[in-house]
Amino acid sequence: MEKIIQITSGRGPAECSWVVAQVLKTFLEEANDNKIKTTLLQRETGIENGTVETATILLESTNLNEFVNSWIGTIQWIGQSQFRKFHKRKNWFIGIFEIDKATTTQISENDIQYQAMRSSGAGGQHVNKVSSAVRATHVPTGISVVSMDSRSQHQNKKLATERLLQKFKDETVKQFKAEFQAQWMNQLQIQRGNPIRVFQGSDFKKQKQTKNYKQERQRLKREDYLDND
Repeated sequence: MEKIIQITSGRGPAECSWVVAQVLKTFLEEANDNKIKTTLLQRETGIENGTVETATILLESTNLNEFVNSWIGTIQWIGQSQFRKFHKRKNWFIGIFEIDKATTTQISENDIQYQAMRSSGAGGQHVNKVSSAVRATHVPTGISVVSMDSRSQHQNKKLATERLLQKFKDETVKQFKAEFQAQWMNQLQIQRGNPIRVFQGSDFKKQKQTKNYKQERQRLKREDYLDND
């Protein structure tokens, strides 16, 4: 079984990116304790040292449902800002989501179209007479790259394929970020008052879950105003 998880600060401030970095570390440690194989697919660092805005992780194990369900949702950290010493806000929130693996389909060789073309630029008469450059296009998405590094068409085809795979990966990561940035903003409004996990303090100690958040919701709204000041 495979699942892809994204941890994100959404549009939160640097403090939320710090929380993402701490959650990522804790998440990977707990996955390892549960004998779950993890592969970090993407990590975007924040503006402050030691912060992470988003991280995407591939999980592989025979049974992932229980572990994943224990993390999916809003994560709350209660603590003093690491970057604004006198900031009054004490509650910070990030989101963890599962990415639909169907959107991460790998490139099939049958979907790549190759086109030989004449190289341009320096290189003498050889490049003008021989179609050694190669354009590789992923037909379903239209993503295209060109290689004219070598005089060998075979070598250029190999280089074009490698570049196409990397470009496809980069575009997929961008798509993930855009889709789940929007989803995070929607989920934030729904789940903020009922986090799946709560951590506290600079040591990031896990807290017992509190079921009743009715009295805190007004305070959370007030903190929003303070954060915007």
